Amino acid sequence: MSKILVIEDDSKIRAILKEILQEKDHEVDEAADGQEGFRKLESGSFDLCICDIKMPKMDGIEVLEKSKEAGIPTNFIIISAHGNIDIAVDAVKKGAFDFLQKPFDLGRLEITLRNALDKTSLIKETKTLRKKISKKFEMAGESEPILQVKEMIEKVAPTDARVLITGPNGSGKELVARWLHEKSKRASGPLVEVNCAAIPSELIESELFGHEKGSFTSAIKQRLGKFELAEGGTIFLDEIGDMSLSAQAKVLRALQENKIARVGGDKEITVNVRVLAATNKDLKKEIEENRFREDLYHRLSVIVIKVPSLNERKEDIKILANKFLEDIADEYGARKKELNAKAIDQLKKHNWTGNIRELRNVVERLVIMSGEEISAQDVEKYL
Repeated sequence: MSKILVIEDDSKIRAILKEILQEKDHEVDEAADGQEGFRKLESGSFDLCICDIKMPKMDGIEVLEKSKEAGIPTNFIIISAHGNIDIAVDAVKKGAFDFLQKPFDLGRLEITLRNALDKTSLIKETKTLRKKISKKFEMAGESEPILQVKEMIEKVAPTDARVLITGPNGSGKELVARWLHEKSKRASGPLVEVNCAAIPSELIESELFGHEKGSFTSAIKQRLGKFELAEGGTIFLDEIGDMSLSAQAKVLRALQENKIARVGGDKEITVNVRVLAATNKDLKKEIEENRFREDLYHRLSVIVIKVPSLNERKEDIKILANKFLEDIADEYGARKKELNAKAIDQLKKHNWTGNIRELRNVVERLVIMSGEEISAQDVEKYL
């Protein structure tokens, strides 16, 4: 059941709308003017607002504008007996879901209601999913090295600066990239990840920039590349140290000119993306050995964030292990197991060459193989 607010100064139309909506099992609240309606929107949680334009005290467009300024997430359907195309376009530009002219076509009203409520439902699901994702990808830890990384993320994320993320395999470079995106002005746009090490060198250009039909043997149709798919958002080039020199040249051009060309195509396409890159390699050494372009390095490394290895932040092992125990319990639908103090001490003695990824795998193994409380003996046995 959805909660709907009807703001309409004509009591007869309010009554008709209320009857129609209640027949569809919606909960309905009413307001006789724009001022009263806005107060209810501020204090209540509505899935939808059906709002007339011409009303005393505050008209419908003003209610819509003030609601959007106040960050009220309610969807609006604007209604009017004096409607025309200009009014409809203006209402939608200002954030209304749709515009309906009185008297209503009941079929059109029903379809618009369903679509608007579907959108509301989708927005709620997306917010819930974002919270779950945020929890899953939380950067756990309170050690000085990880606090420095978090501080840099807070400073850099709101800008459009390119960031090069360095650190050993399994240390959490992709988490840094994700949080740089989530805390940026582009958070509502896509985050497109490309693992440069996992794509054959002969296919990397097609993967990044797309291709035109017939540009090579298997190009049976046009395909958009990752740069186009990331439009308005962020592209994360993971393991960029493994990218071929020819692809590096094209990436450099994309960064210099904000333009790309699909493989086999002549048309230049303007792109609006933020570029984040990560590597476990020493790119300065790669430059010396002519495996990485120095000009691309300088374009990518406006800001450099070094992610510490787990061996550099062993005081975080207790926090990380407990987070993994919670995550695994949620995944398995089981009660969370506990690590006793001696088990934590035993984990801290280990040389974590695989970093956070290795710790996560070890904790999962301990959950599967141990009893309700995980002991130091369990750690010795299953590490």
